[in-house]
Amino acid sequence: MTKYNQEEAKRAAVLVAGSWGTALASVLANNGYRVMLWTRNGEQADSINETRENGRFLPGVRLPDGLQATTDMELALRGAELALFVAPSGAMREVAKQAAPFLEESTLVVHATKGFETGSLKRMTTVLTEELGRTKEQLVVLSGPSHAEEVILKQPTTVVVASADIEAAEQAQDALMNNHFRVYTNPDVVGVEVAGAIKNIIALGAGLTDGLGFGDNAKAALLTRGLAEIGRLGAAMGANPLTFAGLAGVGDLVVTCTSKHSRNWRAGYMLADGTPLDEVLSRMGMVVEGVKTTRAAFDLAKEYNVEMPITVQLYEVLFANKEPRKAVESLMGRLRTHEIEELI
Repeated sequence: MTKYNQEEAKRAAVLVAGSWGTALASVLANNGYRVMLWTRNGEQADSINETRENGRFLPGVRLPDGLQATTDMELALRGAELALFVAPSGAMREVAKQAAPFLEESTLVVHATKGFETGSLKRMTTVLTEELGRTKEQLVVLSGPSHAEEVILKQPTTVVVASADIEAAEQAQDALMNNHFRVYTNPDVVGVEVAGAIKNIIALGAGLTDGLGFGDNAKAALLTRGLAEIGRLGAAMGANPLTFAGLAGVGDLVVTCTSKHSRNWRAGYMLADGTPLDEVLSRMGMVVEGVKTTRAAFDLAKEYNVEMPITVQLYEVLFANKEPRKAVESLMGRLRTHEIEELI
């Protein structure tokens, strides 16, 4: 375990104390930071500090000594060299508003949330620029194939940090990187955010096809054509297509669509047997970003005039009571087309 003088240690704040926030807070603490993990839940904060584990989200794993939980936003951000926002997309604006009065000008701001804001359809960097008074160049986004359940156990993980300012991205890289958590940089913020959000939709579809008993052929087709939808929307929004061949694109897509740790996969699997969406979400007990993202992507596809047939069918399953098998039939029965039609 890392040894350091608490008075001399660099400070970091992580908002909020879900599974991913806790895992990233542990990475920072293991790297020698004194980390304040913010939560609005006083019982959760007390439990983390007393038991040294996040019993709700990552039970059975001891947290580093350099990590402390708090409900005091001012205390969490005081003296922080890095503020890592890991709030669900639906709560990001509210958390940013609470943080804004206490965020120091010199603090590096990073977010690791994969989704769009409901209603406005805005990316998380846009939400943060509006609430924190920062320019987009002053923000960094973290994404890539990374389950909290593996990161907390120090299993090998590789991610990407993106920013329009390479120095900001490199600061985040230096803060987070160690011998089990490798970090690459990328200047394409739009591409990294779009890929991280839309892959959750495809993961819902992957769980659904598995729940229906379909085989590897269907899974391979879903991932491949799902990647095409990610690339199509991302390019329309100004992303670099090469990003989708990297960690934030195909890397995150594969891990989220094939892992037992994936919330979105598990939700899709439960939907396959006809379980109502409300019941699925209740049984999950955690945010399933792919559900809200499906609605947002459905609207973004219309706004940018791009075809996203997988997204459309999942939208109808989630919000129009379409039977999952009929959704698959609709996809298979589409008119013939070229595989790379978007490039012709």
